[in-house]
Amino acid sequence: MKLEITCTRAEANHKQLLNCMSTLASMDINFKKISKLLSIAGNEVRLKILYLLEEEGEMCPCDLADILKMSVPAISQHIRKIKDAGIITSRRDGQTLYYSLNSDETMLFESIFKSIELIKKIA
Repeated sequence: MKLEITCTRAEANHKQLLNCMSTLASMDINFKKISKLLSIAGNEVRLKILYLLEEEGEMCPCDLADILKMSVPAISQHIRKIKDAGIITSRRDGQTLYYSLNSDETMLFESIFKSIELIKKIA
């Protein structure tokens, strides 16, 4: 893959620019994954669902609906988007589905949730 520099400034550091381009290209998959996670968590309701799942381990849609004062169908729509993104998994117990965060997704969300709790303490 040929990296092309278009900057015409006399003092442009072409080595730096090429290095940055190469670094970004090598991390492309990571950027896509984080972007996908952040787009899901960018919705306030979904962020609250993710927070609750992080705190409680697993929850069913009806509990989430009661806590968030929403209908179960509305919660289910949000859960579907989160699950489609591969962020949560489900387990069935009789007729009840329980949702939990995938273990490989928790690290990113832990830092986001710590930021939320820090803001709460400051306010």
